[in-house]
Amino acid sequence: MTLPPTYNAPPFLQIARWILEPLEFMRSCQHRYGDCFRAEFGAGRHFYFLSDPKVIEQVLTANPANFDSGRANWILRPTVGDNSLLLLDGDRHQRHRQLLMPPFHGERMKAYGELICRLTEQVASQWPLNQPFATRPEIQKISLSIILQAVFGLTEGPRCDRLRSLMDALLKLTTSRFGFVMAFFPILQRDYGAWSPGRRFNQVMHQIDEELYAEIRERRHAFDPTRSDILTLLLAARDETGQPMTDVELRDELMTLLLAGHETTATAITWAIYWIHYLPAVKAKLLTELASLEKQPDLGAIVRLPYLNAICYETLRIYPIALITLPRILKVPMEIGGYQFEPESLLAPCIYLVHQRPDLYPEPTTFRPERFLERQFSPYEYFPFGGSNRRCIGAAFALYEMKLVLATLLTRYELTLAETKPVVPIRRGVTTAPKGGVKLIAKGQHSAVSTPIASLCQT
Repeated sequence: MTLPPTYNAPPFLQIARWILEPLEFMRSCQHRYGDCFRAEFGAGRHFYFLSDPKVIEQVLTANPANFDSGRANWILRPTVGDNSLLLLDGDRHQRHRQLLMPPFHGERMKAYGELICRLTEQVASQWPLNQPFATRPEIQKISLSIILQAVFGLTEGPRCDRLRSLMDALLKLTTSRFGFVMAFFPILQRDYGAWSPGRRFNQVMHQIDEELYAEIRERRHAFDPTRSDILTLLLAARDETGQPMTDVELRDELMTLLLAGHETTATAITWAIYWIHYLPAVKAKLLTELASLEKQPDLGAIVRLPYLNAICYETLRIYPIALITLPRILKVPMEIGGYQFEPESLLAPCIYLVHQRPDLYPEPTTFRPERFLERQFSPYEYFPFGGSNRRCIGAAFALYEMKLVLATLLTRYELTLAETKPVVPIRRGVTTAPKGGVKLIAKGQHSAVSTPIASLCQT
């Protein structure tokens, strides 16, 4: 039986490197051991990183029944709950996926387009002129506003304000390095007194739950089928047996949408803003493309722009928000790529390492959107949203939001980087974000190309 090579270091050192320097950890292990290597993160389970597209294809095209994918994501349970799509498998996973899918496609998604442009303009109009500010927190305001209105239909009011504040507090707790350590070691999540992170985490989660359950109760009691937000659609949804989602199921899925629906997208947009302004040729080419739009373009014309699309794709390639796909725990023995994997092996197709392969992406550390105009990549060579039945259900919505936020900002404002030094990636919870949040300077409206999207921002 052939086994993949193993990273030979104490488990506590391996998990420390995975938390503190994940990119260097993966690059060094791939250089030393090849495209499949084993790490030991404790809990008695072997963790296999895979970065050969042919091997990844075998995993993503295998029968999903061979894996426990939900169980592999146990570190997410304290925040999203047992009934989250991310933690389900089998029939329950398929049921929830079918119920959650409709709001993220077709006309339902297009209905949020003008909302995205308008909320982007509302936040950006408050930016200080001619002085540096951190971009990422501002983009997160936009993204959170979008998801609160898309999911709940909330734009203002006490509950909206409380959820904004509570989500901000939760992210501060969970996206720090210590927060990520807490996720791996549940003992740290316990209440050890007034100043313990565990007590603060539990308090914030309790307050969020109060708001979510109160909203669910009120909306059930006074159900309005004319509303277009996602909660309305989920309240009305029925599975194949005619059963609705329970309050607990709704809470867990709403929490999943709140977290996954704005934190990751905000990070991706921030990276895109950085690259566009760090590389003058990229910015000039994008502005030219945006200026070619009609004076009152429809949203479809914006999101179909080829170079804007290529910028978004390259942003998600060079520093993918998720470094690995959602892991999968094998339930049966399986031979993959010439290796024999035993049950309980944890397989992690590595998005970052595949996206950095020079045989697929020449000069992989160079930001070059043109590569996505020159060729197409298979879903095993480029997969920033994961794959198979665990692919992110909000992928289309995230790209849609990225494009419209970028188009709005670039056509409305003259922005420059406050610092010219390269920005480096750091771990931010389960994502990879730019260190320092990318500092920008706003110099006012960009008069040369301010006309095309202005009408959408002011509707």
